[in-house]
Amino acid sequence: MELQIADIATLIGEPVRAKILWTLLDGRAYTATELALFADASPQNASIHLSKLVQADFLEVARQGRHRYYRFSNQDVAYAIEALANLIPANKTEIKSGDKKSGIKYCRTCYDHLAGKVGVLINEALICREIIAPSGNNYEVSGVGVKWFLNLGINVDTLKEERRFFARPCLDWSERRYHIAGALGAAILERMLLLHWVRKIKSSRAITITSEGKKGMYESLRIEV
Repeated sequence: MELQIADIATLIGEPVRAKILWTLLDGRAYTATELALFADASPQNASIHLSKLVQADFLEVARQGRHRYYRFSNQDVAYAIEALANLIPANKTEIKSGDKKSGIKYCRTCYDHLAGKVGVLINEALICREIIAPSGNNYEVSGVGVKWFLNLGINVDTLKEERRFFARPCLDWSERRYHIAGALGAAILERMLLLHWVRKIKSSRAITITSEGKKGMYESLRIEV
């Protein structure tokens, strides 16, 4: 086990591979050329690193026409990378931003769910309103919560049938508090995108909250964003 942990740490710790893995946390799939640019590496060098990550089953390749797109092989890889950021001292995670209600520390994607201050506020509001409740290392949805999510357009029973964990706390590296991950967290983000409450920003993990989103979150959870 000790040697396996050391191998994983070496794989993740290499600077180019670390940049590639961090880039993929936005949930999108990228070509080798795009990832080489993000990692500030030559195409040949990036290709070598991508091959190692695929061999380790950290990444998978999807082919579309002549293009090959890389993405995480499973959600646990993404959550492990995000969790590592919590080991960085808080005073070294400062990101300059002219607006406290913008940027990745305010609202971002953590693979397939919402993170940052807004993600934490949503999670805490769901608990406060007894829509969800902590249960060990997971979250359970109450009877009231089932109806609340259905009104939002999310069928909790259907989500529980998916072959992944349903809902669990995910420690937020910028807030040092929890946001909600799992099938339920992904469904919340997907629904907010469909309702135009939030918008993704090109080439960034940052999420923009629309006027409809501000109104919707206040009316449904009484949170101001």
